[in-house]
Amino acid sequence: MQFRRKRIRLPESRYLGRQIYLVTLCSEKRHPVFAKEAVGHWLATRLLGMATRERFIIHAYCIMPDHLHVLLEGSQETCDLIRFVSSFKQETGFTYQKRFGRRLWQPKYYDHILRKAEETEAVAWYIWLNPVRRGLCSSPQDYPLSGSLTIDWRNRCGSTRSWSPPWKRSAAL
Repeated sequence: MQFRRKRIRLPESRYLGRQIYLVTLCSEKRHPVFAKEAVGHWLATRLLGMATRERFIIHAYCIMPDHLHVLLEGSQETCDLIRFVSSFKQETGFTYQKRFGRRLWQPKYYDHILRKAEETEAVAWYIWLNPVRRGLCSSPQDYPLSGSLTIDWRNRCGSTRSWSPPWKRSAAL
């Protein structure tokens, strides 16, 4: 019997256009490469640059020691999330491999297409609260590797709505 890899992506056409996505990228073997703040800042700079080039809007991001969460939105009908993620992982992975001699990213990633734009702020707060849930800081505003290009979140309290990604929700829901 031949082993077949599970296909985790929707059809490519679902990742085109003006949609809002939650994407999670994990480092190779969940190695805490971004625990060094300088490496995290380097990654944030690359993320924001790639978003500009590929015409994506960054609503929220958080670079944890071993993974990255980003909430982004295509600003044009020609935006392509698969191309964005592939280019980002390739560019950063090549540079990291050259400098540190090891792989940066796991081969796959998690994505979720938001069906309702009004979920955006709740999902953003889920992202920003990640370091608090992990015990890395007591307030999300204190974490240096989080941000947004659309929401003035550092001057606001967290969302009162609780949100959890679909792959973390219990089967009972």
